Amino acid sequence: MTAFLELRHVSKVFSSGLIRKKRTVALDDISFSINTDTPSVLAIAGESGSGKTTLGMMLMGFLAPTSGQVLYKGQDLHKLSRADQMEFRREVQAIFQDPFSVYNPFYPVDHVLEVPIQKFKLARSRAEARALMEEALSNVGLQPEETLGRYPHQLSGGQRQRIMVARALLTKPRLIIADEPVSMVDASLRATILESLRRLNQEFGISILYITHDLTTAYHISHDILILYRGSIAEAGDVEQVIQDPQHPYTQLLVDSIPWPDLDHTWGQSRLKPTNGKMVDGPGTGCKFADRCPHVMDICRRESPPYFQLSPQRVAACFLHQGAPTVASDAIEQVFARA
Repeated sequence: MTAFLELRHVSKVFSSGLIRKKRTVALDDISFSINTDTPSVLAIAGESGSGKTTLGMMLMGFLAPTSGQVLYKGQDLHKLSRADQMEFRREVQAIFQDPFSVYNPFYPVDHVLEVPIQKFKLARSRAEARALMEEALSNVGLQPEETLGRYPHQLSGGQRQRIMVARALLTKPRLIIADEPVSMVDASLRATILESLRRLNQEFGISILYITHDLTTAYHISHDILILYRGSIAEAGDVEQVIQDPQHPYTQLLVDSIPWPDLDHTWGQSRLKPTNGKMVDGPGTGCKFADRCPHVMDICRRESPPYFQLSPQRVAACFLHQGAPTVASDAIEQVFARA
């Protein structure tokens, strides 16, 4: 079966400097696919600089890979015909981190809803367009009469972000890529926005790719999770298994850094060592986490670990699990619960 959207051995390298060029590997040989026939929520998590946003930009077609391919229904995303490009833009929608920067302050917020309606010819009249906007706003918990006609500065950050969720819903997409959608809103509004995303998945059958550094929200909203570290997949699989019983040292340290409401529960005892500060200039040899890992072994510095399958729904790239069966790098998605 052809995947809806697929990364096939994708790497992305950024270069900087004119005389002494520095190369930073943002993604290193990443392969996985997203199938939307069974709608699910997949979280992409990791610390800052792990490659999360770059991965999302690649899937949305905003960045081209340095090597490898991004495929949409089996076709190279960057070689689509004009008609297929329009279909891709309709079926794959994005929600970005900053709910204010996407608005033009000189237009009422209606404008961000009117543009996709006009571009994709979703309505035959102004009355029909108005009805579509009101329905979309209601579906994300906003009152149309209190929202339409107002300017961005007259709305809260949470309201502006929910309008962007409504905008994504207008085209009836098959996939929404949400990049840190709640990081710039108040904690009190995060649950509302996450619930809106959950409703899109459960009631409208839309798959969600949820990009975040926050394992707590990833745990509550997603079915599966993929942990990135310096452009490579450290651990992936069912979110319950990965968060409740992490098997990669990096995931363990990330989970250990989550504060708990129980005062008797100590947290953050195992601290993540800082990086060595060196720019990554290529794939290199050995495990990328070796310089920070509390369990580093000699083999970790000599070889890159394969993906060891620890259960039907979980893999981890760590030599601590030598002896377990391995999974090919382009078959990671087979461990996802709803693949």
